[in-house]
Amino acid sequence: MARKLTSRSQRSKAKKGGRVGRRYIPKRKVCSFCTAKVEAIDYKNPSMLSRYISDRGKIGPRRKTGTCAKHQRALAVAVKRARHLALLPFTPDHIRKSGGVGLREKSFQP
Repeated sequence: MARKLTSRSQRSKAKKGGRVGRRYIPKRKVCSFCTAKVEAIDYKNPSMLSRYISDRGKIGPRRKTGTCAKHQRALAVAVKRARHLALLPFTPDHIRKSGGVGLREKSFQP
């Protein structure tokens, strides 16, 4: 059962993100796409999409990235499209074998 916040300072700390008693209440994350008023997430921008991918190649959860549900769904679709077109790696092994995203050397030289 949650404790009722009694004093004004405790309520303001809880809103801003701070320590109330023994429990830490983190600052509420705001969707970066909503604040920038992005209408569509572009799959052709791998540098932006890589911010939302873990080092293991997984798409980050909403609670970690702070995206809203609408943009999280669009982000997942954009990441999957970018992976399919080889703009983003599926796993870290793809980075090691190919030498990075977009760093392939030409094997045929005339």
